[in-house]
Amino acid sequence: MPPQPSTPPRPSAPPRTGGLFAAGGPGGRRRPPSRTAAAAASLVLGLGLLGGAAAGSWLGDDPGAPPSTADTYAHARSAWHSIPVDDLFPRTLRGKGEGPGGADRVWTRIAVAPDSSCGGGFDPLLAKALAPVGCKRLVRATYTDATSTSVTTVGVLITTSGPTGMRALRQRFVTEKLDERTDLMPRTYAAKGTAAAGFGDDQRASWRIRILTDAPAVIYTVTGFADGREVTDPQSAGEATQRGATSAPAQSGLGNDARAIADAIEAGFRRALATFTETTS
Repeated sequence: MPPQPSTPPRPSAPPRTGGLFAAGGPGGRRRPPSRTAAAAASLVLGLGLLGGAAAGSWLGDDPGAPPSTADTYAHARSAWHSIPVDDLFPRTLRGKGEGPGGADRVWTRIAVAPDSSCGGGFDPLLAKALAPVGCKRLVRATYTDATSTSVTTVGVLITTSGPTGMRALRQRFVTEKLDERTDLMPRTYAAKGTAAAGFGDDQRASWRIRILTDAPAVIYTVTGFADGREVTDPQSAGEATQRGATSAPAQSGLGNDARAIADAIEAGFRRALATFTETTS
């Protein structure tokens, strides 16, 4: 990846899609249940480092984290051959009160992209913004809601950085509000034969980017409509979930989806490392 500019220029390269499938393909709603279960059960994510924190006071994203953070990073970098896909990307996610107006939400996993490099996984601008922390592996999955009207791609970028680099990146995203810029939206994972088949760059509606500091990872989500409609007014999850927001992502609940799924995957990510740490200590 090229060095990070102080203020990334707007991207000029045309959007790219997909290209990161491995043998076995995605899990989709058109696949017979028995085949889907077999594929998901056998798929083990090749994560470079399944991060998170073990337990106690070092579970939070505290810039002044104690020395055990270094142990967390080390464990994360050795966990990638051992964590089943269902532990990181559950088949079903339930969000109690996570929808607009406090409505309950349920999302079903319809596709999983095996681990890959980050090539093609991000728009050039976002790739440059993330470049300082490096890329060891990238894993992604796509979910749809209970009515199959919305789709959400969630990704976990495993970095090569240490705690100092992760804290610096997070501080920059917060200070410059990079996670609210429409030219820094993550890319979708549009799996053929699923409800997300038409989920491309132009369909991106809302997103969330979460820079962890107690683990070498970036967790992100990006949402859109399952019918493939183009979205002309995308809005970050933080903005779309504010009281009184009237954009399409806000009124449709896509901002809620982006926020809730990112939170759920982050929580599972931390639990997976805690379990791995306990079993290998």
